[in-house]
Amino acid sequence: MLFWFKETLIRWLVGDRSVVKHYDMVVIGTGSAMNIVSALLERGFKGRIAVVENSMVGGICLTRGCIPSKMLLEVARNVRRIREARRLGIEARIESVDFAGVMERVWSRIYGESREIEESLKRHPRIDLYQTTGAFVGDYTIDVGGREIEGDTIILGLGSRPAVPKVPGVDEIDYYTNDNFFRDLRALPRRTVVVGGGFVGLELGFFLAMMGSQVTVLQRRDRVLPEEEPEVSELLERDLSRYIDIRTNHEVVEFRRKGDVKVVVAENKLTGDNVEFEADAVLVASGRASNAGITRVEKTGVKTDEKGWVVVDEYLRTTKEGIWALGDATGKLMFKHKANYDSIIVYRNAFLGQNVKADYHAVPHAVFTEPEVASVGLKEREALEKGYDILVGYADYGETAKGEAMMAEGYFAKVILDRETFRILGAHIVGPEASILIQEVVTLMYTHEGSAEPIYNGMHIHPALSEVVERAFYHLHEPGEWRRHLHAR
Repeated sequence: MLFWFKETLIRWLVGDRSVVKHYDMVVIGTGSAMNIVSALLERGFKGRIAVVENSMVGGICLTRGCIPSKMLLEVARNVRRIREARRLGIEARIESVDFAGVMERVWSRIYGESREIEESLKRHPRIDLYQTTGAFVGDYTIDVGGREIEGDTIILGLGSRPAVPKVPGVDEIDYYTNDNFFRDLRALPRRTVVVGGGFVGLELGFFLAMMGSQVTVLQRRDRVLPEEEPEVSELLERDLSRYIDIRTNHEVVEFRRKGDVKVVVAENKLTGDNVEFEADAVLVASGRASNAGITRVEKTGVKTDEKGWVVVDEYLRTTKEGIWALGDATGKLMFKHKANYDSIIVYRNAFLGQNVKADYHAVPHAVFTEPEVASVGLKEREALEKGYDILVGYADYGETAKGEAMMAEGYFAKVILDRETFRILGAHIVGPEASILIQEVVTLMYTHEGSAEPIYNGMHIHPALSEVVERAFYHLHEPGEWRRHLHAR
């Protein structure tokens, strides 16, 4: 018996595929899926857990996403406010910005937090951490760097990766994505071309512009943030264009080198002409791609859609019993807070035996440029197309005392209500602190009735900026009519 045990242990240590190590749970990804691991261990879970991670421990948000970007954007926001302080009667100037110091400070914090999480996983007696790419080789069986493991329950917290356009020359230049931007960039580029006018492109482009880089954003669609209300993205584009050269209807068709300079060629979709942009750095922020192909989930019977995202039902079950997916893996609403919400749904359904449906009717999001953008729920056109009889509320920041004090005229809040029930269907804000202002609307939308009545029955502090949300609910118009108020500014 002792001889058999020693032989088995040796085969496992050297990677003998005939020995498959069994776990009660396997988790792929160390982002929001770790919420499930923590909750189980806090309840006294006695099983064995395998955690598989092929990048920095901590997930995308911590290591290469929302957290480091917001740390950088706080610097950028202060730079812009100092530059524009003259409007308030303040004469100020920025002597210098320690770009390398800013980048290193942020990276050091992120790296340190990641290592803390990594070490805590390695120390835990019930967890084995595999720092490699996990790829399914059969039912519930995963190859982890030449070894094989299996799990009774498997959580796919696969995250996502940057989608890089497949155009000529892309392999001939070095470029940044969110994967390497925070880790590698230490010298401020004199000229930067950003490919993509979505969340990541605008946020990091804005940061670089405030640091002093000449930034050009190439957006193939007819406006930046194309999923926002048109008037929101149009105002933001107008505002950011004071510091960034934004080229909409420009699709990248080629990359090439010219000595030490990178050349990005984009087709102007309105004229058909090709336009060349020289850059010292290129940031690719043109969307996200699935990691399911890398993990080969089809080998275990998990289906994916036509774009490669994992297919789940409303309970977040995949097409294979005992395997669940959350967050970016599903390709829907790729926000950290939504992934955290998903982890709660999976925990309750997979481990508490409940049948809770994921409710995405009011998933908020924000863009942390200056000004900010924040949205939740339906847009005006969507509500009309779904057959709702709606009223649209609108208020300008400048209509409030605090907005006037901030000289924030022109920014606005917009809300969409069901005419009969006053149920809140959506809200959209562009302006300072939009990400904070939207929250009271989100909270109301998750109440049983989702009604705006508490806005009317309650009070807002005067003179606080939140009064712009209150005023939007009071200034209700017929669909489209509110635009007269917008254009009358």
